[in-house]
Amino acid sequence: MVLKVYVSGMSGNKEVKKRQQRVLMILDSKNIQYDTVDITEPGKESEKELMQNKSTSNGGTVSDPEPRHPLPPQIFNDEEYCGDYDAFDMANEIDTLEVFLKLAPADTTAVSTAQIELKQENGEAKKEEAEAEKPEGGEGDTNGETAEKAENKDEDGEKPEGAEDGDKKEDTTDKIAVTTSETSPSSRGDQHHPVKASSDSQSALLLESERTAALL
Repeated sequence: MVLKVYVSGMSGNKEVKKRQQRVLMILDSKNIQYDTVDITEPGKESEKELMQNKSTSNGGTVSDPEPRHPLPPQIFNDEEYCGDYDAFDMANEIDTLEVFLKLAPADTTAVSTAQIELKQENGEAKKEEAEAEKPEGGEGDTNGETAEKAENKDEDGEKPEGAEDGDKKEDTTDKIAVTTSETSPSSRGDQHHPVKASSDSQSALLLESERTAALL
């Protein structure tokens, strides 16, 4: 069986030319063997009539949606009609091109299963992407727990480390002040004052000398 692509090398329709180029490019990329039949070449009148008579799709374009005769490209497998450009493009999109070209037996169950699996894979891929975009909770939770613990400590009345050191310094200062006040001369009684004690002893000596002089 020979795959045939009917084209028009003399067409003035730009859309027809683009469609023909795309069909041939896709077939080449998939390494599918085919023959190109240019219906505008001399001696191809019979091929042109065959294409126009057996093509059930007219291959309408934007500029010519309802052509009088089917427009190329039209695809045949020998003399068995496969379809026009739109049908070819759809088969390529859903990966059933070999079935469309009648190069493989039609298996609608396999096609449906393949389409379902493709949808499932796409859904799982999107789900994984959404989960990957979520922020990781480890680092954020740790920071949150630290802040929460700090707040709880403030509420319970626990002193910060700096405040505790300050209290210790104040206690030491108070102790030094008390010790100094206890040991200073002004805090003791007059009997312990060295100046006052010496004056008392001199007075006693003077009185004793006066008494002795009076007796004599």
